[in-house]
Amino acid sequence: MANPVEQFRIEPLVPLEVGGVNLSFTNSALVMVLSICLVTVFLTMSVRGRALVPGRWQSVAEVLYEFVANMIRDNVGAKGRKYFPFIFTLFMFVLFGNMLGMIPYVFTYTSHIIVTFGLAIVVFIGVTIIGFMTHGLHYLRMFFPHGAPLATAIILVPIELISYCSRPFSLAIRLFANMTVGHIILKVMAGFVVALGVFGIVPMAFLGGVTVLEFGIALLQAYVFTILSCIYLHDAIHMH
Repeated sequence: MANPVEQFRIEPLVPLEVGGVNLSFTNSALVMVLSICLVTVFLTMSVRGRALVPGRWQSVAEVLYEFVANMIRDNVGAKGRKYFPFIFTLFMFVLFGNMLGMIPYVFTYTSHIIVTFGLAIVVFIGVTIIGFMTHGLHYLRMFFPHGAPLATAIILVPIELISYCSRPFSLAIRLFANMTVGHIILKVMAGFVVALGVFGIVPMAFLGGVTVLEFGIALLQAYVFTILSCIYLHDAIHMH
């Protein structure tokens, strides 16, 4: 049975080292570029006609647009409208990364913690900057809830600070763990199908069901990553 973690190995496609730093173009980078190209082509071609009665692809693009727009409106409010381009880009990048990873032999970049943490830290730093730009030093009140007795500050402030600083880790690990575990399960079950030969019909039936489930998880994790980013943005704009 093939090693189920082999699928996560990063392989250099174009070796490059500058000043002792490895800047090789890898299989992970290739799929990221492919994902960006596909999103660009999909959205460009979908709205190119701007038909009053949308076709199939324009309908899909409009559904995705409205989905993210409603997510921002419901979780951030009217002030979050100007951040739509970033949130929509984030959603599409994660969504296409998850969905491309479901294609056999295509690298899943969202299954690597360095990628998910990179996205999460951008969100974390961005909402923190927005918070201070919106509220100034008053944003520090995030770490001491309004109305709490001053004597509890020695307990509440460290708790709130740890909770706040843990956001990028929880955001990154949630996506990384779900995608990694799901792909390992698929690989293991596929190995059983091959190893059992004609008797592999039972694990194949389970494999089909798990594959459908993984497509659902791929969609769900893109949604979860995006909606949590919206919630953090809401806290930065409106505080709690």
